[in-house]
Amino acid sequence: MFEFSKGWAEVFLPTQSVLEMFVRGTIMYLVIFVLMRFVLKRQAGGLNISDVLLVVLLADAAQNGMAGEYRSITEGVVLVSTIIFWNFMIDWLEYHVPAMRRLLRPAPLMLIKDGRILRGHMRQELVTMDELMSKLREEGVASPSEVAEAYIEPDGNISVRKTSAKGQ
Repeated sequence: MFEFSKGWAEVFLPTQSVLEMFVRGTIMYLVIFVLMRFVLKRQAGGLNISDVLLVVLLADAAQNGMAGEYRSITEGVVLVSTIIFWNFMIDWLEYHVPAMRRLLRPAPLMLIKDGRILRGHMRQELVTMDELMSKLREEGVASPSEVAEAYIEPDGNISVRKTSAKGQ
């Protein structure tokens, strides 16, 4: 009724070193994490970078394990487990080690201070005037002069604190 083209041992026994797969998964996760952290911070939008990275890597790793590009299911499981392990470890370190939190989660960067646009900071994060003004309009602000502070947050969103109205 059901016939497999491979023997059971070939389906479940790894054909590559489990340690090698762990090292490869570790290196790929950390390289992509570092690249996304320092290059694509703003483009990640409202999602946490490690969440986006996790979804992409898991999809690829799981696909390889399911489609048979690995010779065993175990190889796919080891790679997926490695990726989940590193995602958990980075979250754990970020929560428990303040120094790691500062390294893994950049501080908000000020874009407007007391109504003055900080163009150097905008250039650093590649935020255009159109993007900044669009966000100000969303917050009900017509001019940067109405803003006490505006920051680009670690998740790429722009937060705005308006100046308090005179006489209050």
